[in-house]
Amino acid sequence: MVRITGVERHSRADKAGIRAGDILISINGKNITDVLDFRFYLADDNIDVKVKRNGAEFDFYIKKDTYDDIGLEFEKPLMDDKMHCVNKCIFCFIDQLPKGMRKSLYFKDDDSRLSFLHGNYITLTNLDRHDIDRIIEMHISPVNISVHTTDPELRRKMMLNPRAGEVLEYLDVLHKAGIKMRGQIVLCRGINDGEALRKTMSDLERLYPEMESVSIVPAGLTAYRDGLYPLEPFTPDECREVIEEVSAFGDECLKRHGTKIFFASDEFYVKSGVELPPFDYWEEFTQIENGVGMLSSFEHEFTGAMLTLDDEERQSAREVSVATGYASYDMIKKCCDALCSFCPDLKIHVYKIKNNFFGGEVTVTGLLTGVDLYEQLKGRELGDELMLSRSMLRAEGDLFLCGETPEGLEEKLGVKLKFCENDGADFLFSILDI
Repeated sequence: MVRITGVERHSRADKAGIRAGDILISINGKNITDVLDFRFYLADDNIDVKVKRNGAEFDFYIKKDTYDDIGLEFEKPLMDDKMHCVNKCIFCFIDQLPKGMRKSLYFKDDDSRLSFLHGNYITLTNLDRHDIDRIIEMHISPVNISVHTTDPELRRKMMLNPRAGEVLEYLDVLHKAGIKMRGQIVLCRGINDGEALRKTMSDLERLYPEMESVSIVPAGLTAYRDGLYPLEPFTPDECREVIEEVSAFGDECLKRHGTKIFFASDEFYVKSGVELPPFDYWEEFTQIENGVGMLSSFEHEFTGAMLTLDDEERQSAREVSVATGYASYDMIKKCCDALCSFCPDLKIHVYKIKNNFFGGEVTVTGLLTGVDLYEQLKGRELGDELMLSRSMLRAEGDLFLCGETPEGLEEKLGVKLKFCENDGADFLFSILDI
């Protein structure tokens, strides 16, 4: 049952007579169960919207352009509940969260609709053939898939789900149907690396061009792994070996297909000490939200924006501070030093923040918390404003992972906070306040 909670004033739905509180039944005779049904069947010039009101059914006929919205609002973005993950992956980050955090942080989603709408990765284990057929019928593309390995038995071992191996056949089904896919391999030391990784890359290459890119990322390990599967972090030398292996295979794919397909994430480069590849190496940046090419893209955007500054903007006389995680510190410091050389009256303090809240091997900026920021920045020179990444906050922009608010941290540190997007140009313009 999909309840309409609001109707935009003067919208097509409003003019047709649809009201808040009505139950949406169907569009053009097709039952509506969730947002995918709604968006797919809404894409027509003439629609018949059937609703139930006080036990009676009513039809409303609406003329519109094919992709126009009609102004309906629903209680939940998906129109029903998120699909819960049914796996128990040996590397699951949520299983490694400390106790006492917000309840919503412990929910494990594995929802194909979120893959399409927001780029979330799914494992396919809670889908049946009907779900796959719907993806094909609606041509939902791309689908982001956490593959990890193409060895059925190893995938069952890694995900502790008896279906983990058998659903690999869905990759071939989607491939034959022409559905674009983006893959992810969370690499666990001694588990799915080495020969297993080589086999996985070889198997996934055969799905090109539908499998358009694959990221290889290290398993995130916190300090809260008591009682969980014993995993060890990759050493710098092992990170270097992963980079060499993935890059070599990617170069072969480039010769065969005109694209590398496979990319090791920035974390492998940072930890190994290997210099990040140039901007062009990452091709279309299809995996940037997965931390693949993000640092190179950020630096490229920052440098390009710096070269657009006019003489007046270069005279900016400001003192600000920047707090960042270990993984991005060197690149951020390099950018800020270059900007200070370009703007002689600008002073920037760049602080490297250790993630004590999660501990372990967590170094990314987006997982920094208000409590760590406060403990490591109190009493330090912060200037007029403190620049932070917006990725530290939840989507609503009102809370850090630890539950601290931006306003609370501002008051404790005695400095104004400014949150920047993960975009080099936005970061630069925020620093200069232009």
